[in-house]
Amino acid sequence: MALSRRNFVQLLGAAGISAAASAAFFDESAANAARYAEGDVSNGSRTPRGASGRVVIVGGGMAGTSAARYLRRWGGSGLTLTLVERNTAYTSNIMSNGVLTGQTTIPSLQYSYAALRNTYGVNVVTAEALGVNPTAQTVTLSNGSTLGYDRLVVAPGIVFDALPGLTVGDYDTTYPHAWQAGAQTTLLRNQLMSMPSGGTFVMTIPPAPYRCPPGPYERACLVADWLKKNKPGSRVVVLDANPKIMAEPIAFTEAFTSIHAGVIRYVPNAVIDHVDKANSTVVTTAESVRFDVFNPIPPHRAGALAQSAGLVNVGGRWAGVDVLSYESSAVPRIHVLGDAIGTTMPKSGHIANAQAKVLADAIPKLLTGQALNPAPATSSACYSPITMTTASWLTGVFHYDPATRTMLVKSIAEAPSISASNYQDMSKWFTGLMQDTFA
Repeated sequence: MALSRRNFVQLLGAAGISAAASAAFFDESAANAARYAEGDVSNGSRTPRGASGRVVIVGGGMAGTSAARYLRRWGGSGLTLTLVERNTAYTSNIMSNGVLTGQTTIPSLQYSYAALRNTYGVNVVTAEALGVNPTAQTVTLSNGSTLGYDRLVVAPGIVFDALPGLTVGDYDTTYPHAWQAGAQTTLLRNQLMSMPSGGTFVMTIPPAPYRCPPGPYERACLVADWLKKNKPGSRVVVLDANPKIMAEPIAFTEAFTSIHAGVIRYVPNAVIDHVDKANSTVVTTAESVRFDVFNPIPPHRAGALAQSAGLVNVGGRWAGVDVLSYESSAVPRIHVLGDAIGTTMPKSGHIANAQAKVLADAIPKLLTGQALNPAPATSSACYSPITMTTASWLTGVFHYDPATRTMLVKSIAEAPSISASNYQDMSKWFTGLMQDTFA
């Protein structure tokens, strides 16, 4: 489906974001980019002021930080808000593939919690949540303290499985997945720089669902483009456990078969059997491939706290929720957000931000005994670099379906073409999204 700039803006607006706010993705002015923060993805529902109660939020990623910010904005000053996060700053996974090509750095992708503290009056506690007592409605922290809550929001992110032949520790030392931006991203960058010309970079894609559906294909393209310029004769082999490209198939098919033809080799239905470390070979159901640099993106599942708190009840890997409020379908008065949940929506930073706004509308209503918005909508948009100077984009709009009690796709589209202007718009989209979450 080919869309114009105007139609793309309109499509985002269909998710409950104003046209002016939607235009922030394309507008150069910081003021207009910041107006994205005014988007009400709860589909126009107005949150009651005057709610009171203790809300504890565990996890300071895109989901948890957005939830804290909008709970204050829409719930009012009567809420006691506490954010628990073990890290002192958030490192964005979005745009982190650019670290591999030297186009960005880890420090430039880090965001502080200063605005939550200073602007929104959120108590930010630097600690790890060790456990939840749903009966007593308490959370135990690594600093020895215990927090009571009336509503608990768990945004624990994901943890990664060990692939056959590897340990989880191998990801930090030898075979980085770099699917959590940070030290592994830098390690993978260094491995690429040390790879000999004519070498082979092998990456794997786990069965869906996984974090950021277009992300692995984007990484393959960026690495291929960098190799062409810096490591002549090298190639990228993409071993995809899925039967086909899972996002932006038009753009990535063009990328693999034309733009990066002869450099990228895409292999679908390649489920990993084992990794032979001694011979630097990955064995899959499709074929075996020897590598110089190995970038396995392993299967992942809901973070540790979701598991220990008994929230994981979808396929043994994800937390089930009521998408009208994101309250857990397993444990009452606990809400779950972000990549840890099992829904019909993709796992991405943008959708986590949108889901957090639905939650921020719902929790004050639950605390005051008011009816939830019966028809929430969310939107997801992302840009994908195809080269170091061009990009594509994908967007989807989801509406609540009362018959299935799920979010169904209302519309979905990808960019009509790969272009340099899309690449320029990508930075505007990213800036607006991060302002909406952390500013």
